[in-house]
Amino acid sequence: MKTQQPLHVATPVRQSVALTKVAGTSVYIKLESSQPTGSFKIRGIGHLCKTWAERGCKQFVCCSGGNAGMAAAYSARQLGVPATIVVPSVTPSPMVERLKDEGATVVIHGKALNESIEYGQQLVANNPGWIFISPFDDPLICSACLIMGCHPYKEQLQRLNEVHTVFSEVVTDQEAVKAVERFVDDEKILVEPACGAALAAVYSDIIKRLQNEGKLAWHLGPVVAVVCGGNNISMEQLKMLKTQLSII
Repeated sequence: MKTQQPLHVATPVRQSVALTKVAGTSVYIKLESSQPTGSFKIRGIGHLCKTWAERGCKQFVCCSGGNAGMAAAYSARQLGVPATIVVPSVTPSPMVERLKDEGATVVIHGKALNESIEYGQQLVANNPGWIFISPFDDPLICSACLIMGCHPYKEQLQRLNEVHTVFSEVVTDQEAVKAVERFVDDEKILVEPACGAALAAVYSDIIKRLQNEGKLAWHLGPVVAVVCGGNNISMEQLKMLKTQLSII
């Protein structure tokens, strides 16, 4: 095994002046987009891959045409373990090339992810020593991703959860994509719409609405937005998404 160090890095938390101005309260951003694979996925999948590499596995098999696949391919290269990444046919060509650039063998199988997963599990079943790296469903992944690297503050966060109400809010695709565009202008960081959905809590005035409804206090402490990142995005893709969603 090539490395004894964790495969993820400690990402910064810093204040965003632009988001603070929009929200009317201090907003900090947790930049998981600065991970070596461009998203938070390397935390859990890197830990999972490293654990199996230490146990002597011969090959990783991961089924994902997105951030999980990139994390598995990167981890495999760093650990010196071969990787096969099975992706559905809808995976964008640039993503396939990036996976290959990481040294992974890329197999295109099925039209949807569930078909890719079934094929990947067959590969593992037929090859002793091969290990299936789930894109998300594994206890080792969950334990490593706990609170996005904020585990030193786990006890404090647990106490906060006991006394604070959690509000679940839904944003539209349009709001998520608009947030992506505003964020690249404000912070010069391009993220996927899934990440834009979290940023839309600020850009779409959800925080202010909850304050108006009396659900949040007017005098808030610092707000932290997790910038989870993402690989399946480019300026060209952003332009196409805006066209598809009729965003002017």
